[in-house]
Amino acid sequence: MRKFLAVVTGAVLAAAVAAAPAGEPASPAAPVAPEGKAADKPAAGPQVVRVGVYVLSMGKLDVTTGSFTIDYYLTLRSEQPIAENSFEFMNGRAGVEKITDEKDAETGLHVKVYRVLANLSSPIDFRQFPFDGQRLQVIMEDKAKPASELVYAVDPEKSGFDPSVTFPGWKMHGWSPSVAVHDYGSFDKPYSQYVFSVGIERIRMNSFLKTFLPVLFLMLIMISSFILNPEQIVTRLATISSSLVASAMFHISIASQIPPVGYLTFADKFMMLTYFILLVSFFLNIGIFVLQGREKKEPAQRLHRLSEKLVFVGVPVLYGALFLFLG
Repeated sequence: MRKFLAVVTGAVLAAAVAAAPAGEPASPAAPVAPEGKAADKPAAGPQVVRVGVYVLSMGKLDVTTGSFTIDYYLTLRSEQPIAENSFEFMNGRAGVEKITDEKDAETGLHVKVYRVLANLSSPIDFRQFPFDGQRLQVIMEDKAKPASELVYAVDPEKSGFDPSVTFPGWKMHGWSPSVAVHDYGSFDKPYSQYVFSVGIERIRMNSFLKTFLPVLFLMLIMISSFILNPEQIVTRLATISSSLVASAMFHISIASQIPPVGYLTFADKFMMLTYFILLVSFFLNIGIFVLQGREKKEPAQRLHRLSEKLVFVGVPVLYGALFLFLG
């Protein structure tokens, strides 16, 4: 009986195998995404956000702190959605008002436009004062996303400067946007940084007239005193002494226009040269005075002629070299 059941079972299995269709074994069923939820796109690098700055107006520069105000339109464009209020200003604070938040039908880009009124600050370099030029900067970074997730790019189509923009007391000297990667050192992730720079420089003629012309008039009076005869040496000494005191007082007035700095400005170098010329002239006249007191008229005359040549020729040459090579 047992043998009979085994034979019947084998026959049934053989018939089932023969009836199965030929072909490759079926693969496991692929998982199906839930209805209404699209599959995630593969990562394609960091999000690129194009940044444009269009300046409407700029306020007065406070040279003691480097602070200034700027009013401008900020445009952000990207192929991916842009997070709301995701940026921050690294060199100041600003009031931000959203103007536009849409997707451009033609380009397919997500666009956000803001009106920004910012109070920012930039480092000030006074080495060429009063002929100095400065770079006022708008520095922006994303609040949360490092450069591996989001990078800024310059958007020249949305960047510019309104023709009516003026800067009181300064001459506009162009603008330039740029992008860099800012590494904070103590943090592992660098951040993409957008920088919009505005160049300004002092009006050179106004600066020259206000800063140097009074001192040059003092020096002209001092040089003219060398026309006097050696017998009038006391008058010459009085003129030089008065010029030295007046120059020192005027130097204090010039220095008060800028904050204390750890280097010499061009105005400082100009005044140091002035002190040098006045002191040399003073000691030359002291020498003439001493020789006259000892009744050495011939040596006194020779020193007088030498001092005239040094003053009439040397002073213009020294000032010309200063403005030519250091101005």
